[in-house]
Amino acid sequence: MTDLSLPAPPGGLPDKRQVAASFSRAATSYDSVAALQRDVGAELLRRLSSDLQANRWLDMGSGTGYFTRALAERFPQAEGLALDIAEGMLQHARPLGGATHFIAGDAEQLPLRDDSCDLVFSSLAVQWCADFTAVLSEACRVLKPGGIFAFASLCVGTLYELRDSWRQVDGLVHVNRFREFSGYQALCAASGLNVQSLQSSAHVLHYPDVRSLTHELKALGAHNLNPGRPGGLTGRARILGLVEAYEQFRQPQGLPATYQVVYAVLEKPL
Repeated sequence: MTDLSLPAPPGGLPDKRQVAASFSRAATSYDSVAALQRDVGAELLRRLSSDLQANRWLDMGSGTGYFTRALAERFPQAEGLALDIAEGMLQHARPLGGATHFIAGDAEQLPLRDDSCDLVFSSLAVQWCADFTAVLSEACRVLKPGGIFAFASLCVGTLYELRDSWRQVDGLVHVNRFREFSGYQALCAASGLNVQSLQSSAHVLHYPDVRSLTHELKALGAHNLNPGRPGGLTGRARILGLVEAYEQFRQPQGLPATYQVVYAVLEKPL
């Protein structure tokens, strides 16, 4: 596999231990606020070829198991593996079924044999991985020749309204950073996998107020995890400043929150 080391986003990505802990804490609240995550995962499933056969599949970053169960319906005779770095998510998902095995593991170092899966599916998980070259390398390693790696991730432009509003209040890091779409293009092109499709698409959600948005991010476990984020409680004056700045983006439907979603379907060469 070609080694192409693109720089991480400025200031780096979150420490994976913090990511695991945050999503573990959010396991019981996640599904109640995960409308975007369900829509994105469903779209990623639709992008799989209708004639795709998978005797063994991996849901990588399986979370509460929503798409583990969807994959089990799509491939009812297959052996399914659900893997997540957050043990709290796995504890939540196991009783709900869908997979043959639930595995605590890291997408950058998969605890699976070479050439062992027909499909690696990952919806809104790999944006938390600092070393995406390793993610691609591991997916390539565990896939059988002709196997598919389908992922959805987030890129720069995600939550730009929230980021710009905070920028008017102070210069601290309040919003998670994500890679440029061009970074995904370069890394996928150099991965040794054949790129069947790679696109970005904007999903816009609307909220009645800023508190509704920030509450949802916390319930998802996706609130600010970046190095350089402010510590302690946010003062009332800064919150009021944020609310005033965000109001400039208000639309008839409410306050918009834009997610720039990357959809990719890659194939391991025969």
